Amino acid sequence: MNIDLPPLRPGRPAPADLAERRGQMQAAVDAGAWKTARPPLETTMGGLRTLRFAPDGPPRGYVLMLHGGGFRIGQPEFESLFAEALAARCGVEVVVPQYRLAPEGPFPAGLTDALTALTALRAEIGDARLIVGGDSAGGGLAAGLGVLTAARGGPRIDGLVLLSAWLDLRVSSPCYAGNAASDPMFSKESADVAAELYLQGFDPEHPLASPLLAQIAAYPPTLVSVGKGEVLYDDSLLFHEKLTAAGVSSRLSAIDGMEHVAVIRSLDLTGAAETFEEVVGFVERILG
Repeated sequence: MNIDLPPLRPGRPAPADLAERRGQMQAAVDAGAWKTARPPLETTMGGLRTLRFAPDGPPRGYVLMLHGGGFRIGQPEFESLFAEALAARCGVEVVVPQYRLAPEGPFPAGLTDALTALTALRAEIGDARLIVGGDSAGGGLAAGLGVLTAARGGPRIDGLVLLSAWLDLRVSSPCYAGNAASDPMFSKESADVAAELYLQGFDPEHPLASPLLAQIAAYPPTLVSVGKGEVLYDDSLLFHEKLTAAGVSSRLSAIDGMEHVAVIRSLDLTGAAETFEEVVGFVERILG
């Protein structure tokens, strides 16, 4: 399959309500809402602001983690508690870059930045094991990197972790209606708004915008995690089935009562601890 990134496009300013939400989230970050026991290293990688969560000793491997936020909000701090816990448990370094957000940076800006981060990290670490993960929109970017790097023949990704990943920007799954009452974090209305801000007229069926629609020939081993009551449940289920049908090693962890990106928000939420153990087990298998 021959596929490459479309060219970057100009965006538009964020609407006032979105700018306000971003400001509120930054205020929460400044107030220590995602403060970790040991502060991460704040640096740049490939020109992108990046937080790096190191283990106590030399890293056994690396995890490039892409934050969620519907492509339009979010920042690396959102991953802090999960990243710190994973670094401590598995002895990996977790690297979280800030990618461009919509509508100022419409598709493919976020994916372009994710590829830049992946390329820079792979160049830094050489042949070390490298897992790419992401939650929600970040999971969509991670899955898109899997599609893109498989088609291009690199940079090498040794495994993918997709947490409540948004994989189909057509926003047409029956789960948007069927699971509306059980998903307080995401909805068809918010997905429609986010997809429009991100795509801005681009084809939602492009395989790098909606990895669920990609032709899968080669792909890294993948862990797919989702709550059965999420509006994105079908995205995860169908993607896992597609990978399995293509002969890719894929594990689906679907948990009753687990909310959207629970493991990123708090290990005390329903299903979060179980999901964390799934991630740990997957990382250990990839590290060998």
